[in-house]
Amino acid sequence: MYEKCKLCPNYCQVDRRVKVGLCGQSDKVRIAWSGLHRGEEPPLTGEKGSGMIFFTGCPLHCKYCQNHQISGALGSNMGFNITNEELSELMLSLQEQGATTLNLVTGTHFIPSIIEALIIAKDKGFNLPVVYNSSGYESIEGLTLIDPYIDLYLMDMKTLDKNVASKFCGREKYTDYILPVMDFITKTHPVTDLDKIRGTIVRHLVFPDSLKATLDVLSYYAKHYKDNCFLSLMVQFVPPLENPGFKKISEDEYDFLLDSLDYLGIEEGFVQELGDEILWIPDFNKDVPFPSPFADPNPYFLSLKKKYINQ
Repeated sequence: MYEKCKLCPNYCQVDRRVKVGLCGQSDKVRIAWSGLHRGEEPPLTGEKGSGMIFFTGCPLHCKYCQNHQISGALGSNMGFNITNEELSELMLSLQEQGATTLNLVTGTHFIPSIIEALIIAKDKGFNLPVVYNSSGYESIEGLTLIDPYIDLYLMDMKTLDKNVASKFCGREKYTDYILPVMDFITKTHPVTDLDKIRGTIVRHLVFPDSLKATLDVLSYYAKHYKDNCFLSLMVQFVPPLENPGFKKISEDEYDFLLDSLDYLGIEEGFVQELGDEILWIPDFNKDVPFPSPFADPNPYFLSLKKKYINQ
């Protein structure tokens, strides 16, 4: 799958064994952080946290990506390469640490390696629910490979508006792929049982000055997906580097969104509170990139970091 890569909708068909693809990565798994995170949706977090693995690189290069240090959006390539066997040991270590779920963050471009690592880990007793945490910019080819190994999709539905996609999502053609992706995952994971971490949670972040685009997403979601998914509506857009003058969502706009959810009959899910002042922009230079009450590093990850970076 790495030889003529079609794992994401860029379809660059690069031989990633010898050069990097548009995702910025070779065929070697590269990770930036792993540990317990308590800032995800409550069922995924549980008591101790969701077991996160943040992969370096991304098929999208969103200008305002929270994870810009590792996504490649601004040319950064933080992290270090590990073997598939080490990735499997990391999964097992997160389970031993007490993680409620295994949360694979932006793993699209490493799908074959993730599958191999999961197979190795399961042979050694790994049994956590597996969460596929994605921007929504996926190829059906890639999803078909990873789908049998996924318990719950945590999938962004960023926008259906090409202008908004061009401005905030890195690629205008995001809108060409998100609906086929949604159709695919709601067919393979149609019933959401959050007690058992099964199904699909759809995330939507309200972009600045884009309320109409958000209403278009919510309307389409209500018509086609609300009976098969849970919605996670987020309202705290934070530019990662400098504030380019975007206005925060107002209380009136927030109340309007809540009324819209009622009007559209969207009852199942989560809504971020307005006024949440926690700065969620991570700093992957640190062993704990997130606010310390919300995250704990994984010990095995720290040993790998010491092995490959801090030698």
